[in-house]
Amino acid sequence: MGRFHRHDDGTVHSHDHDGPDHAHTEPGPGRRGRHAAAATTDAQGLAELIGDHGGYKTGRERIEILQDIYAENDELAAANRAALDAAGVHAVNLMSSPGSGKTALLARTLAALEGSVRVAVIEGDIETPLDAERLGGMGAQISLLNTGDGFGGECHLDAPMVAQALRGLDLDAADLLVVENVGNLVCPAEFDVGEHRKAMVYAITEGEDKPLKYPVMFRSVSAVVVNKMDLAPHLDFDMDLFRANLTAVNPDAQVIEVSARTGDGVEAWLAWLTAPLAS
Repeated sequence: MGRFHRHDDGTVHSHDHDGPDHAHTEPGPGRRGRHAAAATTDAQGLAELIGDHGGYKTGRERIEILQDIYAENDELAAANRAALDAAGVHAVNLMSSPGSGKTALLARTLAALEGSVRVAVIEGDIETPLDAERLGGMGAQISLLNTGDGFGGECHLDAPMVAQALRGLDLDAADLLVVENVGNLVCPAEFDVGEHRKAMVYAITEGEDKPLKYPVMFRSVSAVVVNKMDLAPHLDFDMDLFRANLTAVNPDAQVIEVSARTGDGVEAWLAWLTAPLAS
């Protein structure tokens, strides 16, 4: 299974990965809804949690498969985090729906931090190197990971994938790692990839109700970067309602209002992102 990483000089190298197949559950009522699935013994109830995935058996055998999948993921996530800690690298798992502006915000971030913070990026996408190419030449190490290349086009990154992508980075030459996850408001929140903190980018074009409709994602993060604020005069977005909905799900999440297009508010994002580096 091919993996690629891109360095500052624009070169791309491939690696082979023979990691195990993996699956995911639909999120349960809590951040780690998989534990609810693992504790369920009723086959019908379990099927409602995880959906009808071909190749799985019902009842106890399906439960054991899920337990094995997530136990392996969490073990590898711990190993990823240990490797990052040993190198003195702080990692942030950055998530969002497609089109929210993650890559645009990262481009602003790299431009602002170049020369002061050594940044590495794992660029996760189902297909294409487009986002990785967009960030190339901005002073950061870039490791590209396409889930469509041998991982069945998964809608998220997991710990085995990130472990593979880390091989394309020189951690001793980095202070900060940003994992740009696959655009999806569901599955990425369920997988520990070895990060120290989770954040998400949320565009005001998505409406005010998404914290209530996708609570697992919003509950999992420490910060919500509300992007595309430059469009606020042209939309009916109700920021007070959005904040109230977010508070109902995650009262501790820090809200950072930005426009990745104009740069407004990005300083507050950079302060949140780099705060652990000063300690």
